[in-house]
Amino acid sequence: MARDYYQVLGVKRNASEDEIKRAFRHKAKQHHPDANPDNPAAEARFKEVNEAYEILSDEEKRSAYDRFGENWRQYQGNPFGGAGGQARMDDMSEIFETIFGGGGGQRRRSGGFGGFRTQAAHPRPGEDIEQEVGISLREAYEGTQRIISKDGRDITVQIPRGAATGTKARLAGEGYPGAYGGPAGNLYLIVRVGDDPLFERVDDDIFVDIKVDAFTAMLGGEVEVPTLTRPVRMKIRPGTQAGQKLRMTGKGMPKLRTDKAYGDLYARVIITVPENLSRAQRDLAEELRASLG
Repeated sequence: MARDYYQVLGVKRNASEDEIKRAFRHKAKQHHPDANPDNPAAEARFKEVNEAYEILSDEEKRSAYDRFGENWRQYQGNPFGGAGGQARMDDMSEIFETIFGGGGGQRRRSGGFGGFRTQAAHPRPGEDIEQEVGISLREAYEGTQRIISKDGRDITVQIPRGAATGTKARLAGEGYPGAYGGPAGNLYLIVRVGDDPLFERVDDDIFVDIKVDAFTAMLGGEVEVPTLTRPVRMKIRPGTQAGQKLRMTGKGMPKLRTDKAYGDLYARVIITVPENLSRAQRDLAEELRASLG
């Protein structure tokens, strides 16, 4: 019984062209004869993957297959003929070259299922690999590292101080291998900085809420302000208002890839009032309110 082409590539029937291409890359690399020497089952599987991609990557052939199933060829004539079929084979050749590389200034191109032919090719760099990595805000402040596994190896990656969401840490030569002697691509770890329960980050500045009692706000005083290192005492001027932002220069995030430059920290004032007053305290508060008009 003929295999379902969608099952062969491991995609859904409504898969996009990009999804089909990515699935083909993965399956071709997994079952390619160069990666499975003396393994007839892998070679047969590779040919099956090859055939599935030739059909599903061609809009006309895929439409016929979706409509008529395994009998689609009866309505298409030569399933691999014409300029469209050659274009798809060239496309597959490009994928094989990127995945497996080559040497000697030659490349191997798929010729349907009849074998391979060689022709001159130039060295080409391998594709880059991107992988997301999550860190905390405090790790972003201090710098950190992550250990990733690749090809059975553990690789330590340094995340620089001041990293923000979207910052890339590069590992040169750890991407896909190049083709025909070309250099390997790079591996990029794309940083995602998680939310912090206390601090809010805006670029290199940090915002934090601080509670100031009503009398300190009115008369002035000092409060303790948390930072990403240790708490710092800050002076409160008389008449400080709720919502006011008090700046502490240089107490924000370190600027990426600099030694001494930092953003600022802004303390947002939240004024608190006592919830339970004694009768005497209430009388004093009423007297104060009256005196203030």
